[in-house]
Amino acid sequence: MPTVSYKGEEIECEKGANLRDVLREAGLSVYNGKMETLNCRGAGSCGSCAVQVEGEVSEPGKKERARLWLPPHHPSHDVRLACQTKVEGDVEVTKGRGLFGQHI
Repeated sequence: MPTVSYKGEEIECEKGANLRDVLREAGLSVYNGKMETLNCRGAGSCGSCAVQVEGEVSEPGKKERARLWLPPHHPSHDVRLACQTKVEGDVEVTKGRGLFGQHI
């Protein structure tokens, strides 16, 4: 089973599990500030669950790539949307500063 490391916690999950769901089920948030309540609930449209991910995850889909082209994000920021990312192996997750976590 893959292990997700985030904020000093290690969570085991099924391969192919949604990263946002894995963290939420463990009581961990991928949101900063007001975005805890103002997020799109995993639809991939707000961009507030952006995190840096190191390890084995799915490739970004069309919806995620499109959202990461919109401010405050840009593809060069090297972030993924947790709600659109599937865990394929062990990963380490880092949340950046800024309302959308865009400052890694």
